[in-house]
Amino acid sequence: MEEPVIDPHKYDAWNNLALNLALVCWAVGLLVILGYFVKLSTTGGSKNKYDFINRYEINLLWIASIILIVGGTFFVNANVTELTTLWIFVRVFTTTMAGFFIGVIIKNLLKFYYPFFIERRLKVLRYKPRISPKTGKPMKLLSEEEEDAHMDEGMIEEENVFSVDYDVWLDEESGYKQIEKYAGHLHAIQCPECNYQTFKVTREEVIKAPSSIEEGELMKHYVCSYCGYKARKTVTLKVSTKMDETSAPATA
Repeated sequence: MEEPVIDPHKYDAWNNLALNLALVCWAVGLLVILGYFVKLSTTGGSKNKYDFINRYEINLLWIASIILIVGGTFFVNANVTELTTLWIFVRVFTTTMAGFFIGVIIKNLLKFYYPFFIERRLKVLRYKPRISPKTGKPMKLLSEEEEDAHMDEGMIEEENVFSVDYDVWLDEESGYKQIEKYAGHLHAIQCPECNYQTFKVTREEVIKAPSSIEEGELMKHYVCSYCGYKARKTVTLKVSTKMDETSAPATA
């Protein structure tokens, strides 16, 4: 009995389609990454770069990773020589599981390791000397004590409860000042238990409110999103700067 002749070009249409889809996915994934870094490089100002990285980088890298992984699954399935029900099941199952595990690894890298790298970059951008548009010289970053004189009561109160952190840059020669706003406790820090950058404030409660003559106390509750480690920390609240309306000096 003669063996059936297998047409080597029988599945060329599928193979070409899968290969083209793989190339398209890889091109789109690389364009997402390239577009992000082009946008970052053309973003002016250290504060603007800080906000852009903080808001978009991890999410866009994750989206690009998914697209690249999907492209990889198409590429693996672009050399079909026999299209049977068993082949479809085995091939789709193995490539899907491989893509899933690769995705989990990348997701964990972006969630637990990559924040260390991002935090270092953000710290450099935050404390990079600002240049005064008035004199063209580097400005001075004021200390916590010095900056209060340049902030309004609302800003000071936001800092007192650690919801927002302000940096005040001052050009001492011209008097020009630049105030920048940062999230006070939204960034995760290194967990003392597992050492991942996943230790974050989940709740704050005022134990004792500050008055005009006495400092207060704030209890910060931390939880690690990776290992579940919990901790509490008491923080001193500054003396309130609010002036009672009845004590305000009379005007002539």
